[in-house]
Amino acid sequence: MTYTYQTQGTCSTHIELEVEDGIVCNVAFWNGCNGNLQGISHLVKGMKAADVIQRLEGIRCGRKETSCPDQLCKALHKMGY
Repeated sequence: MTYTYQTQGTCSTHIELEVEDGIVCNVAFWNGCNGNLQGISHLVKGMKAADVIQRLEGIRCGRKETSCPDQLCKALHKMGY
C-alpha cells in the first residue's frame, strides 16, 4: 500500500511511503534535512512497520514536539500499524 502523509511541525512537508505485508518498502521525505532524511529512509527500508514505530516514535527535534522520524511513525499509525 502506498500512502502520502502531510507532516505537521517539521521542516519536511510530507512523506510518501510504501508498506507491503507490514514491511516498509520505500520512504521518501519532501523538504527538510536531505541527508538525514535519506539516511532514515534507507535505514527503515525492509524493517517491520512495528519495529520502526518502536524505535522512532516520540523522537523530538530540538524544542519541537515532534520530528521527521516521529512523523513517519504517525504516518504508519494512519496506515493501521
